Amino acid sequence: MTAGRAKLDWGRRAVLTLPFVWLLAFFLLPFIIVAAISLAESRVGIPPYVPLFDWTQGGVWPASHASLDNFVQLFQDDLYVDAYLHSLSVAGISTAICLLIGYPMALAIARAAPARRGPLLMLVVLPFWTSFLIRVYAWMGILKDEGLLNSLLQGLGLIDQPLVILNTDLAIYIGIVYSYLPFMILPLYATLERQDPALLEAAADLGARPWRAFLSVTLPLSLPGIVAGTLVVFIPAVGEYVIPDLLGGSGSNMLGKALWDVFAMSRDWPTAAALAVAMLAALVLPLGLLNRLQRRLEPAEEGA
Repeated sequence: MTAGRAKLDWGRRAVLTLPFVWLLAFFLLPFIIVAAISLAESRVGIPPYVPLFDWTQGGVWPASHASLDNFVQLFQDDLYVDAYLHSLSVAGISTAICLLIGYPMALAIARAAPARRGPLLMLVVLPFWTSFLIRVYAWMGILKDEGLLNSLLQGLGLIDQPLVILNTDLAIYIGIVYSYLPFMILPLYATLERQDPALLEAAADLGARPWRAFLSVTLPLSLPGIVAGTLVVFIPAVGEYVIPDLLGGSGSNMLGKALWDVFAMSRDWPTAAALAVAMLAALVLPLGLLNRLQRRLEPAEEGA
């Protein structure tokens, strides 16, 4: 029994240790490298920055040229400030649209007959069977001046001239909402599907109308799913690069595109690294607040 328990304890420790090792190897260490580059000085060469640590002379010697000048430049340059504010605005509006569209869809799937839930969920995740890049390119063909959407509207006689949608913020919203809507629906469905139907029956017995029962019972109990879906959509939308670049065109000013331009075009790795660190640091506070709110809501949901 003792040997069996020891093996069981070792297995549990291994299962718990593997995620931490994964995060250490593929998140913490790369972040430390990026943070070190953000404190370095830019130069023309390979690598295109002055390393903070000198591995010569048989040891590691901290360099004396580390500074916060790259971070100061981010706040002094209106380009980066505008990109940050614009990214937050686009991500926030896109997340709100995903919530408004995804909540009724998740509720409808959760209230459907058990035999229909599987096919409906398959339809939600079906776009993932196609490459993300191909789907974005498809939207370029739909939204361009001679695209499917304008041809359809002109054929119906609703417009005389093609609508300018591609290379605008509207196209970015369409692309982000289309791409990330399943990530909003799935957490909402998982929360709504666990709700006890007897609660709605009790509310109806007490004289509550359907809309009143929804506001008093369904919506409060689904807040953990709302928070989870908001996090899953908002975080990648802030740093999105492909959609703004393809659908927003060269005039789109978002963090992901600005980061790529500085990194690949200007080859200013320290500034690009500082921009990445600043973007992550700016998201820590709202993410921490939402995560804390989610932990508070989960016990209330379990108690209900």
